[in-house]
Amino acid sequence: MATPRLISSVLALATLATLGACSSGTPSPAGGEPTAAGVAGGDGATHGSGGQGATALTPQAYRSELESRHKRMADAISAVARARGVKALDQRVGRAEKALSGAADALSELAPPEDVRTRHETYVASLRDFAGRLSDASGKVGARDLCTSSAVLADVGDQLSALDKAGKALQSAGDYPADVVSVKAGERRTRRLSNGAFIRRGTLNGRSTLEIDNGGSRDAVVTVTRGGAKVFSVYVRKKAKFKVKGIRDGSYKIYFTHGADWDGRNKAFTRDCSFERFDKTVKFKTTYTATQILWHDWRITLHSISGGNARTSAVDPDDFPG
Repeated sequence: MATPRLISSVLALATLATLGACSSGTPSPAGGEPTAAGVAGGDGATHGSGGQGATALTPQAYRSELESRHKRMADAISAVARARGVKALDQRVGRAEKALSGAADALSELAPPEDVRTRHETYVASLRDFAGRLSDASGKVGARDLCTSSAVLADVGDQLSALDKAGKALQSAGDYPADVVSVKAGERRTRRLSNGAFIRRGTLNGRSTLEIDNGGSRDAVVTVTRGGAKVFSVYVRKKAKFKVKGIRDGSYKIYFTHGADWDGRNKAFTRDCSFERFDKTVKFKTTYTATQILWHDWRITLHSISGGNARTSAVDPDDFPG
């Protein structure tokens, strides 16, 4: 049974506010299901001999075999690092895994020049190891455990470094094109903004307020829109509250994303991310009489509570107003 969140309205009279009606909502489902991508046999080759018993290729022929696969692998790895958005990241990780596992299968069937056989075998093993970690990472992206390219690269960092080392060793042995890694994996980080830090702040010169209560276990960013345009985005730490003042009259939609490790450059959490919105539109209205000024203040909770019925829905990451 779903547990509700809360949206409550407070009608303010001059400087004296009285509690109004309350409602709440249900948390949306967890992120996508884990997926793993891959191909058996790669470019049509089958696992097996590793060239044993076959005549060794000439350096020129071996170089040509590597060159025919170099660009596809290098481009696939670079594309992962350039991915923006969870869906694009998921697709590119899957493509990279397919490109590297296929190349490893094909290269394992070659008989390299004898003087680079050991380096060739190390390179192929590194391609397989890295492809395997990419397959694992694809499942984590699907489950929203990893949400940005930097998080994926940090997760596969050891295998990426090993592949880079193996490729450079093979290349140095005869100018062989095995340098497919052009990106660096950073360390796993946990960056946070201060509670109440505005990521975007529009004009806030009205009378109303929006109090945000994030009692959950992850930090959040709340984005409020009006007429399709972003009005403000504010960072609210876990187990904390923040009140946004000066909201103008109008009807607003409220979106929120939870996660860990805020990437300010990409304006996204890199891990454990979710994307939701309140189904109910929040209306702020100021009423003037001969003797009074009345307005509405609102309060929302981003965590589950009992006793309300304001629903929330999952939002496609590509549609989230970041």
